[in-house]
Amino acid sequence: QVPLVESGGGSVQAGGSLRLSCAASGYTASTYCMGWFRQAPGKEREGVAYITTYGTTRYGDSVKGRFTISRDNAKSILSLQMNSLKAEDTAMYYCAAVLSSPGDSWQHATAWDFWGQGTQVTVSS
Repeated sequence: QVPLVESGGGSVQAGGSLRLSCAASGYTASTYCMGWFRQAPGKEREGVAYITTYGTTRYGDSVKGRFTISRDNAKSILSLQMNSLKAEDTAMYYCAAVLSSPGDSWQHATAWDFWGQGTQVTVSS
């Protein structure tokens, strides 16, 4: 089991910013690919961004240019900086981890092995 704990969610007005964090302690987090997903009520879980062990990043089309994923391997923390937030960004955001890079399948939830409990982000228009 890989423990993942998200924080930083909250309510913000459209155009605002939030920074999410995911603490991945108790194991060698630097050896895992890490990602962020989100799920709105009635919708499927959607891949937002992911970062490989080498720092290569990929983003979903809906967040490109607005969100930035980063990792601090020394502190075992994954972050997601979200700028220019829109009402459609409202969702529960989840941190995920997998040992082997999911490659082009990264946006599929089934490609990831470990999940946090989620943190709610609400953007009002």
